[in-house]
Amino acid sequence: MLVATDPSGILHQPADVYALFLFTGVVGSALPWLLWFESVDRVGATVSNAVFSVHPLFSATLAVLVLGETLRLAGVAGILVIVFGLLVLVTSQGGDVRGWSARDLAIPLTATVGTAVSSVVRRFGLVSTDVSVLEAVTINTTAALVALALYAVVSGARVRLDMPRRTGLVFVGDGVLSAAALLAFFAAYDSGPVVVVDPLASTAPLFTTLFAYFMLADVETVTRGVVAGVVFIVTGAALLTLL
Repeated sequence: MLVATDPSGILHQPADVYALFLFTGVVGSALPWLLWFESVDRVGATVSNAVFSVHPLFSATLAVLVLGETLRLAGVAGILVIVFGLLVLVTSQGGDVRGWSARDLAIPLTATVGTAVSSVVRRFGLVSTDVSVLEAVTINTTAALVALALYAVVSGARVRLDMPRRTGLVFVGDGVLSAAALLAFFAAYDSGPVVVVDPLASTAPLFTTLFAYFMLADVETVTRGVVAGVVFIVTGAALLTLL
């Protein structure tokens, strides 16, 4: 990404551009990524992704308050349906087969808040400055990389390079897909309002639930409650797009 970006464009950006996207790199990328992996380990990918997808509830509210975007009655209904879906999910008894408690959901919810705040900041930065999508993504991901490296040093975390080849390839593939998704997100924020982009992205739990049912049956339980919670959350997200 750094190679594909014109260095002169990045180096000559004003300080406010750096401030905005350095902030989103730490709060909207590094922090959610750390919390996301911890959440997947504790409650499972299905439940984590469903909870994480309630971020339109926060980002739509912030977009209305900060950016002056419009949220109509359908959007309010969508928020209520999302909250109900989250409550259904808490009582679903699904996710990681080892079990989990409601307090564990604080992890993906914290990641959700960071993502929601950053969604609004990214949208503001892209529409109010001359920075390109690729330049914004580069500043964002560089800040995230530095933040994650500092966290590893400060926390004393041991970086394992002797993992099985298959495991390494899985996470390399995950990184490539995540980078492509992040670039797509920035392009979407550059061309559309947060109250539309974030709810559309919240359809992800549908795919996660489907993949988990067929591919993770030995480590995750996809109950009717999980499916119902996911459907409510995605339905609420869809209502938020009716603006």
